[in-house]
Amino acid sequence: MLAYLIPVVLLILLLVASIRILPEYRRGVVFFLGRFQSVKGPGLFFLIPVVQKMEVVDLRVITMDVPEQDVISQDNVTVRVNAVLYFRVVDPERAIIQVENFVNATSQLAQTTLRSVLGKHDLDEMLSERDKLNDDIQEIIDTQTEVWGIKVANVEIKHVDLDESMIRAIARQAEAERERRAKVIHAEGEMQASEKLLEAANVMSANPAALQLRYLQTMSDMSNKNASTIVFPLPLDIMEAFKAMQGMGGRGGDTHDGHRDEPSAGPSAGGTGED
Repeated sequence: MLAYLIPVVLLILLLVASIRILPEYRRGVVFFLGRFQSVKGPGLFFLIPVVQKMEVVDLRVITMDVPEQDVISQDNVTVRVNAVLYFRVVDPERAIIQVENFVNATSQLAQTTLRSVLGKHDLDEMLSERDKLNDDIQEIIDTQTEVWGIKVANVEIKHVDLDESMIRAIARQAEAERERRAKVIHAEGEMQASEKLLEAANVMSANPAALQLRYLQTMSDMSNKNASTIVFPLPLDIMEAFKAMQGMGGRGGDTHDGHRDEPSAGPSAGGTGED
């Protein structure tokens, strides 16, 4: 009886050892005597112990932190940059056969690509054009990892760390830029105001009554304020009359001086006398 029991137990153990169950998000790359045979999963399947060997690959998106990298920008500014990488395995066979450790290989490739791409751009581009830099890095990494059966979904630059001196320099530059814009806006406002004043002057010169109405409106605005100063409006026509009277008085004085009597001529010095 014992002679039959031992083979049965060994067969059961062999059967249990050959059972494999993989979830939906994993695949098994099966090798038969060292040679690639097939990709198994998901679900239940059997492997022949010792003869067949399986490497399990996760098909879910892997989130990887790219360590901080010292980058010298094109304008010779040293910065420290880190990023995050999203990728997944689309071909388990190539991910196992073509590269020894696809996770480590992808990480090293991301680090070198991050340094090389950012080194070709200025600091201003790193700070303001992150979307474009992310797309460039993602495209380069995805092209090189395609032969490994890996698809890079996205790359995001997380932080761009600067020295304190560079932060102060950027703050001074931003302040100077704001002052320049303020001066330009002020100059444009002065130019527009002068144009409007010129148009108003042309309108008032064509109709003197408009100037008088504007004068009265100014007086009305001043009276609405709590001020102790009393202003008596003087019509502009009176000033014109004063100017005309002054002109006439000046011309009259010249005429009066012109009609002065000339001194009479004295007797002739050469009078006749008796010898």
